[in-house]
Amino acid sequence: MTWTTYGTWLQGDERGYVKDGEVLGANVAIKIDCRKNLKRAAVRLRRDERAVVREAILGAREKFDQKILAIAVCSNHVHVVCAYVDIPIGVVVSYYKNAGRMALKTMGFRGRAWTKGYDKRFCFDEAALAERIRYVKGHN
Repeated sequence: MTWTTYGTWLQGDERGYVKDGEVLGANVAIKIDCRKNLKRAAVRLRRDERAVVREAILGAREKFDQKILAIAVCSNHVHVVCAYVDIPIGVVVSYYKNAGRMALKTMGFRGRAWTKGYDKRFCFDEAALAERIRYVKGHN
């Protein structure tokens, strides 16, 4: 699972972006439009905030009895590689995002921390899983 902080990875971004599960390329006009629609400044997490979000997600995983294989909380996005649970992925992501937001709130953070939605990629074999875990751990 991957999700971004508010305003830091807009549709049309030159790094590409994901919409409805499809990876799309840069589009300056779309990015400018999205930037105009921001209600507040983009959110970049400080080191202490990233640590609090990480711990909140690791604690929240207990609700689903889900094993987290790798996690990287970066200044502008979060990656989580986890084992399958029989719960809709949207429910799990929403719970993790909310846990992170509530943890930030205890530090005085106000407002919206995350963008809407998330990206999901599934690893069905050991080689693909190991590669994804290396990628996520490289973000730490």
